[in-house]
Amino acid sequence: MNTTPQPDPKDRPARLTVGVVGAGRVGPALAASLQLAGHRPVAVSGVSDASRRRAAALLPDVPLMTPAEVLGRAELVLLTVPDDALPGLVSGLAETGAVRPGQLIVHTSGRYGARVLDPALRAGALPLALHPAMTFTGTPVDVQRLAGCSFGVTAPEELRLAAEALVIEMGGEPEWIAEDRRPLYHAALALGSNHLVTLVAQSMELLRASGVSAPDRMLGPLLGASLDNALRSGDAALTGPVARGDAGTVAAHVAELREHAPQAVAGYLAMARTTADRALAHGLLKPELAEDLLGVLAEEATATGGTSGARETGGTSGARGTDGTSGARGTGGAADTDGSSDSPESAEDPTGSDAPGAPGHPGDPGRLDGPAGPDGPGDPEDPDAPHGPEGTAGPEGDVR
Repeated sequence: MNTTPQPDPKDRPARLTVGVVGAGRVGPALAASLQLAGHRPVAVSGVSDASRRRAAALLPDVPLMTPAEVLGRAELVLLTVPDDALPGLVSGLAETGAVRPGQLIVHTSGRYGARVLDPALRAGALPLALHPAMTFTGTPVDVQRLAGCSFGVTAPEELRLAAEALVIEMGGEPEWIAEDRRPLYHAALALGSNHLVTLVAQSMELLRASGVSAPDRMLGPLLGASLDNALRSGDAALTGPVARGDAGTVAAHVAELREHAPQAVAGYLAMARTTADRALAHGLLKPELAEDLLGVLAEEATATGGTSGARETGGTSGARGTDGTSGARGTGGAADTDGSSDSPESAEDPTGSDAPGAPGHPGDPGRLDGPAGPDGPGDPEDPDAPHGPEGTAGPEGDVR
């Protein structure tokens, strides 16, 4: 039996020193995960009280510093800032000499690949794009959720193995995304994750209005089964009045929504039209029923004052195809599936990161204290946090 005392994991020599620029919901969680793998967080930047609390909870004893100081101490730097702020931040850090040759610079934006880091590359850094396809809360549970989480990975070919190794060390699963496909990839995640939250929240509001006392308990099993079926079977899992072609039921739904929740009408019509297109393409919706259904949707969309898919781009209403057959689109009778879920989350962007108040100040990379814009989030450093009705931060949960 080996009785030799084993060193405490905290005392193991760290392989890389890690810095975080942007203590939003993502950065501290990733740094904490890297710490579990033997790396050593040494510095984090954050300005708001919320970001400081997150850093203290997930990275205790790691000092708060300016972005330039973070780069000065770390061999591996995580840039976890909002998509729109990232290019200006990278340029500013490179132009002020904060980037060092051989330094690993990692960003977590879903939208961008590695090319956004070109200013850092020209300064000698090694650029990696590692986007976790996960929703973040800003709490320690995020570190556990990274186990098995997919990461969208983009990097120069010579750094591909290094990028994938970092993801694996964080417990994630690397998924290679080509540079020019990053926006498509990110839109796909936003479509599935962000819009799901909107749909569920709206559904709960309508159930409450109809007298249901616990809409979450009612929806939980239903939505869980729907999600499982959709992931297993795709369009074959479609059910409900649209997939069946029940035009009268759909018209009744719209009438009720107009009376009790007019703000939900446009979204209902848009989703019903997309569902009809996909159900028709998959053979679930019979063509003879599709014509009446699509006619109802077109009429309701016109009454709403919008298109909601009732009019084609440069074409006419798609209730009947140009070849005389019933179709979801007006250009050939067959349903058009361009609106499928593989169109581009991020995320979240699912980033939930620390937002520079004034992005694009190349000569001042340390500026992370600008005010949020008039429509900005309650926490200016966490732009992806859900918002309450007055722009304040809502319940915890960053949907990437």
